[in-house]
Amino acid sequence: MTAEGAEIATPHGPARVHLTVPGKPVGAVILGHGAGGGVGAKDLRAAAEVAGGLGLAVALVEQPYRVAGRRSPAPAKQLDTAWTAVLEHLRCGPLEGLRLVTGGRSSGARVACRTALDVGAAAVLCLAFPLRPPGQTKGGDPKPSRLPELAGAGVPVLVVQGDKDPFGMPPEGRDRQVVVLRGNHSLASDMPGLRTAVESWLPTVLAAR
Repeated sequence: MTAEGAEIATPHGPARVHLTVPGKPVGAVILGHGAGGGVGAKDLRAAAEVAGGLGLAVALVEQPYRVAGRRSPAPAKQLDTAWTAVLEHLRCGPLEGLRLVTGGRSSGARVACRTALDVGAAAVLCLAFPLRPPGQTKGGDPKPSRLPELAGAGVPVLVVQGDKDPFGMPPEGRDRQVVVLRGNHSLASDMPGLRTAVESWLPTVLAAR
């Protein structure tokens, strides 16, 4: 079953979900987009294709602000609330009973980490996690790190990161694997490497209990 662009109500307006469910899915992967981008990003599409090839249901989620035509992201709490509403709808509907991996690219990865335990995710896939905004504060100090979001996911995490990403390089940690690819924040320079990383990791986290 494939449902392209189905809208799901959230407290902050409708989100849009592009959902593909094979005949007998062995699990599901749900991915969100970056702050100013959409679900057509190359790395998201590549990860989705890998997941589909492994027999998983795949959902690509557009946040309400993007559905409304805005490029500037909503506040974090709104993103998390809308994401959680979409996941609840999917878990009680077309993805009921399936083991879920959530994730996304950049901002979408942050949302997935912050909400992993609330939505019952088995693991989180982070594509180009934005560890620290580029530049410095007005006082000359580095901008705050988002590492606590990664560390607080509470489930196994895979981070796929470009070696020249201006947002920095997350460290490996407990239940956190980091795969470093050639490239920047877009991850477009090494699609084969990204596919290999996702293809190797997904079966291990879906099989674990």
